[in-house]
Amino acid sequence: MAAEVSPGEYKDVVLFLATAGIVVPLFRRWNISPILGFLGAGIVLGPFGLGAFSAQFPWLAAVTVENPQDIAQLAEFGVVFLLFMIGLELSWERLRLMRVYVFGMGGLQVVLSGAGIAGAAMLLGQPPIAAAAIGAALALSSTAVVMPLLAERKRQHSQAGRATFAVLLFQDLAVAPILITLAVLGRQSASGSDNAFVLKDLLAFAPAVIGLLVLFFIGRVLLRPMLRSVAKAKSEELFMAASLLVVIGAGLLAALTGLSMALGAFVAGLLLAETEYRHEVERTIEPFKGLLLGLFFVSIGIGLDLSKLFADPLPILGMAFGLMALTGTVVFGLGLAFGLKTKAALEAALLLSAGGEFAFVILNSAMGAGVVGETAGQTILVASTLSMICIPFLATFGAKLGGRPGANPGSVPVEPDTEGPTDSGVLVIGYGRVGRLVSDMLGRHDIPWVGIDRDPRLVESGRRSGARIFYGDASRAEFLKHCGLDTARALIITMDSPEGAEAVVATARELRPDLTIVARARDARHAKRLYDLGATDAVPETIEASLQLSEAALVDIGIPMGLVIASIHERRDEFRKELNRPESLGGRRRMRDAR
Repeated sequence: MAAEVSPGEYKDVVLFLATAGIVVPLFRRWNISPILGFLGAGIVLGPFGLGAFSAQFPWLAAVTVENPQDIAQLAEFGVVFLLFMIGLELSWERLRLMRVYVFGMGGLQVVLSGAGIAGAAMLLGQPPIAAAAIGAALALSSTAVVMPLLAERKRQHSQAGRATFAVLLFQDLAVAPILITLAVLGRQSASGSDNAFVLKDLLAFAPAVIGLLVLFFIGRVLLRPMLRSVAKAKSEELFMAASLLVVIGAGLLAALTGLSMALGAFVAGLLLAETEYRHEVERTIEPFKGLLLGLFFVSIGIGLDLSKLFADPLPILGMAFGLMALTGTVVFGLGLAFGLKTKAALEAALLLSAGGEFAFVILNSAMGAGVVGETAGQTILVASTLSMICIPFLATFGAKLGGRPGANPGSVPVEPDTEGPTDSGVLVIGYGRVGRLVSDMLGRHDIPWVGIDRDPRLVESGRRSGARIFYGDASRAEFLKHCGLDTARALIITMDSPEGAEAVVATARELRPDLTIVARARDARHAKRLYDLGATDAVPETIEASLQLSEAALVDIGIPMGLVIASIHERRDEFRKELNRPESLGGRRRMRDAR
């Protein structure tokens, strides 16, 4: 007989889910990043919050986390999924066009901020290696907080938004080398060697290099065939399982070779970014990333001992404000040096001045390796958390200073995605014979387009011919957004499934009331349904075939071409007006019955 399970064993999980259900809606309503809510909830529910009073008030044990270690182990996957998504959103073309700002401004920001913070740490008595680790950790800003704030305020395409993205991108790329360096320094500290890089350290790190090579090999050779095989099964659950296997499997493989799971997931994301399954994987993984990242911030809050702040507030507050002042000054100066306008440079400085989530990853790794002392590390983490809490307020102030997003476009290049949508482009849903012909006509007129289909064979053949095709379900709102619906000029639906076309029209119209939507219809009745759902134009196959037959016959019997074309256009307009009338085809009631 199976062992009985006590409901209390699931209390911590229930507390987190309840926190997510309460915090996210409330903070979104207040226009505050939910991440700050997760941090606050972790502080309240942790052993240094309400848990500190559970001895005096036993009933508080029911609403406090009893096993922070268990949550911390699961919460690590939040950073793993975050880095996977960062890798998935990168493209080599994006890096190439923004290289001056990514590797120039971003690289200098990390070096200068890290050096300044490390120097301050050494003045406060930290040894050089520990000071370097602290500087590297605190030089990184919060991608998880800043980027959603920019998107919510529609400032990601402003001059400050693009510069901020470029710096954050370099910081995200810098996490892996920092973690690798900490691993080497930790080995040296454990062995008592003072040499910078001795041969045995390099040999000890050989498994990590081999692990990266294995990851690249597996990704290049096996990843696309595996996803293609799963896609052919046409099972959403199976595709979700395969996507999770890629993330977690890559992370575990990296961990087995001495690297971090986050680095393995990042590499997997980079490799998947080049495939036609990128956007469908992104849509599938997004909910897991959001939930696990929320758990990550809850676990951070749980581990923060705010008694340190109350016992000696001045040093911690001084660290927090000193961090923001130093990093903000560096970003502001670099912004001006790289051609940003004064207001844009100041806005970017405010957004990037605070610490970020990777400070917890790097400092925890440094404390685990013995590079940074536990007491100093925890104190610094409290100061970094306080700075993160200030980000939404700094972003609001920066947006007011920066003005309208389009007012100062500046010289920062747009970060295009050669595998994804472009401004004023067209999304073509369905890449069968009709979709291929439509795409060819768009190309003849130099109109950029992106194709979408659920048949992996059509996607694969389109990719082989050089077309930009993605595998995925276009009736899902998140997938359409990932494919660029927000900036698309038009949506053309060429699917031969009436129900599928109707679902895509309904979703797209809800997301973009101003979008031009042209849809292929089975017949006049189907066209009427598409018009009712919001299609700008619906083209019935039966009517168009009849018109083309009429055109050919009239021309062949000697009617002048001009008169024939004019009459065909006139008849087509009559059909459209008839289909757009509310009571056409016998009235709306019969239309509802026909559905």
